[in-house]
Amino acid sequence: MIYDTLEKAITENYSMLLIFTVVIVSIRIVYLIVNKEKFIFYKELISFAFLLYSLLLFYVVTFQDINYGTNNFVPFKEIFRYELGSKVFIHNIIGNIILFIPFGFFVSTILKTKKVLPILFLSLVTSSVIEYTQLLIGRTFDIDDIILNLCGSLIGYIIYLFLITIIDHVPKIFNTNLFKNIMVIILILVFILIYFKSSLWGILR
Repeated sequence: MIYDTLEKAITENYSMLLIFTVVIVSIRIVYLIVNKEKFIFYKELISFAFLLYSLLLFYVVTFQDINYGTNNFVPFKEIFRYELGSKVFIHNIIGNIILFIPFGFFVSTILKTKKVLPILFLSLVTSSVIEYTQLLIGRTFDIDDIILNLCGSLIGYIIYLFLITIIDHVPKIFNTNLFKNIMVIILILVFILIYFKSSLWGILR
């Protein structure tokens, strides 16, 4: 279900994503050339991935799964309402957590901080704005979504700390820009392989 949501967000906005990619990448390349700054692939990719994630997040929270239910201002009221393991539980509970894991990771990476409070503060502001915006466009405000989003950001932050800890303890040869670039390229290829394999499996089923 979560994979289907992501796939739909990409396929329904591929033209916008293509234009956005060309414009942003072009501007960034020209900026690096004009200012004679060094191009570091993995850093540029992380920044671009965050922008791309933000666009997809905007689409998912504003155009997907319109809900005309009632607002919820009571913490944990909706969280404990769903049956554990049900489709609704996976979509509303697990989905809201997973949705903000990248946010926590990207923000931690960009800020380069090991302090959790700035990450939680930015996550709280972002999630609250999302919920308020949903209220304005005819959807519902749910404080439990904010709580779940914060949990997702916290997981992303923990993943960042885990990776930083590993990097700090690996030999210097593995802590170079070249090695990091290679690892990022490998991760991209793995992601593409998983994506196309999943799509092919969906067609064959």
